[in-house]
Amino acid sequence: MSITVTLIAQMVAFILLIWFVNRVLWGPLSKLMADRQTRIADGLAAAERGKQELDQAARRVAQEMDAAKGKAAEIIAHAEKRASEIIEDARDSARGEGDRILAGAKAEIDQQVNRAKESLRDQVTQLAVAGAEKILRREVDAKTHADLLSQMQKELH
Repeated sequence: MSITVTLIAQMVAFILLIWFVNRVLWGPLSKLMADRQTRIADGLAAAERGKQELDQAARRVAQEMDAAKGKAAEIIAHAEKRASEIIEDARDSARGEGDRILAGAKAEIDQQVNRAKESLRDQVTQLAVAGAEKILRREVDAKTHADLLSQMQKELH
């Protein structure tokens, strides 16, 4: 054999090997690599979308938290205002009730003072009449005595 035939045979074998590798091994391997590359790209895209969604969700949560805090502050302010109104109403009611009780007590005191004055006048009148009666019994007759006692009683009232 000559070198040419061996060389040609090696070239044919090499070409068949290249064809075999391209057809049998390289095609599926390239397809596997392309599929893997596609899956990696899809995974990266999904991760990026997830990151964006997470950021959006975090912003929504922050907004809702701010809104909730504002609402809570508004509710607390309203509750404090209502509590102040209730306290003020209770104070006004207590003042009114105190004034009413005080007025009733003053009226009762005035009535008791008037009764005491009347009682005292009656007692003074009786004492004066008794004293005058003793004095006048010796000096004046009964008719003059009765007139004097009536006049004295009228003056004391």
